[in-house]
Amino acid sequence: MFKRGKVKGVIFDCYMTLIDVVNDEESLETYDIIRRWLRYYGVDISPEKLKNEYKAKIKEAFDSSELEYPEIKVENIFSDICFENAIWDLDEKILGIETARMFRAASVKKLEVYQESLELLEVFADYPKCLVSNSQRVFSEMEVKYLGLHKYFDYVIFSSDYGYKKPDHHLFEIAQKRLGLNAEEILYIGI
Repeated sequence: MFKRGKVKGVIFDCYMTLIDVVNDEESLETYDIIRRWLRYYGVDISPEKLKNEYKAKIKEAFDSSELEYPEIKVENIFSDICFENAIWDLDEKILGIETARMFRAASVKKLEVYQESLELLEVFADYPKCLVSNSQRVFSEMEVKYLGLHKYFDYVIFSSDYGYKKPDHHLFEIAQKRLGLNAEEILYIGI
């Protein structure tokens, strides 16, 4: 059993720490599902072109950043793709958000909570906790809620909200400030 000491708060990582997730963003089938769904919203694109544009735009966004550990908003990538391949007027911002969620749904093959992590959350039930994740709020927030994990955390930080990701120290500094603790008082649990 964990004994109280200098630790006054806990930061948890999300995926592969609390949530076991397996997805397939390489399969052409994933992009074909999205392509078929997008035609109902006025976007005409082949699965091959969708995959290639998605990968190219992500690479371009990362390459153009001056940050050491840059992060993007995947919904913006999909918004651009939808706008560029629209066959009628559409609200590309909203469609970008919905496409990002649909893409995640189409690509996820496994999404479940590690039982051991639930037990660990109970061990730290009386501690202030912050979730810090290299992930996209557009779908990760819903996955955390769907799996019932949101109730365990006082604060949740997704890298997509900030434009940089771990191991950039800024995300941990934000969590530290929200917890109102000194760094040496916080236990980090994650990979």
